[in-house]
Amino acid sequence: MEEQPTSLIKLVEQNDREHGVQEVRIAVPFGEIAGKWWGPKDVRPIICLHGWQDNAGTFDTLIPLLPKHMSFLAIDFPGHGFSSRIPHGMSYQTMGSISLLLGIMEEYGWKKVSLMSHSMGAVLQFVFAAIFPDKVDLMISLDSLKPQIMNAELVVSRLQTNIPQMIIADHRNQEKSEPPSYTYSELIDRLHEGTYKSISRETCPFLLHRNIKPSVKFPEKYYFTRDSRLKYHIGTPFSHEVILDMAKRIKMPFLFLKATQSPYFEDKKYYQEVEDLLRAGNPYFEKHMIAGQHHVHLTDPERVVPILSSFLSKYWREDRDVVCKL
Repeated sequence: MEEQPTSLIKLVEQNDREHGVQEVRIAVPFGEIAGKWWGPKDVRPIICLHGWQDNAGTFDTLIPLLPKHMSFLAIDFPGHGFSSRIPHGMSYQTMGSISLLLGIMEEYGWKKVSLMSHSMGAVLQFVFAAIFPDKVDLMISLDSLKPQIMNAELVVSRLQTNIPQMIIADHRNQEKSEPPSYTYSELIDRLHEGTYKSISRETCPFLLHRNIKPSVKFPEKYYFTRDSRLKYHIGTPFSHEVILDMAKRIKMPFLFLKATQSPYFEDKKYYQEVEDLLRAGNPYFEKHMIAGQHHVHLTDPERVVPILSSFLSKYWREDRDVVCKL
């Protein structure tokens, strides 16, 4: 008999209660954006953006170790976690969340934002900071720096494959049939193995908590709730020249942490050129290598906390001239 689901779900819920986490909902044209607010409610928070097919739970082990006088707002991107899905007939694109960040700023009346992001979220914040450098006062990137460079053949091939698959996934959504279900231990296996063991089995529950529902058909089983259309996005196919130009516009304090056992997903030379440009043009840019895999901030947060805390102590400025609508 499997008792693991109840105990692990309660573990995540207890973690939230112990740290005074408050669930928030932000209205958007297609529904709501869900988030978790950590820390004082009268301090402008650092917005935390998760990776592809993850959710706000990716920061659950990290944020409790950061300075308690700071606030953090970890959001679920559309189609992820507890946030609403986009309308039928549409496809998910990373760049679509640029307007989402502007909407959050408008909702709370913030003139600037501070950002801490992982993977896909880090790619988005790089682009956001380059487009609106006057709106970002600091940013932290966890294991991803910038949009990935893809050659033309790969872009076309991905479009040929992903667009039909996305349409099929959308049709399934409209049928409202229950997705395949698994025992909780099977969910942990799928998440652990599906991320090439980047997410440890012990920390899988923090992501699963916002990403599953109990099966109606099969007792003691669960299914994934994230929108399956997410699998078929095409990324951000910018040219290297465009990304270099973006890097020139990023002048705010910028901390980049790269995991030693995580791939670059492209020719490393593209990363290096952007790093060199940031070092030459931004005196507030820092890069540190951290032992671990892609989700090291989740699985081994104590490895990144000293560097994060040092960076924040230098550049974070308390902003209480805000109204937090919680």
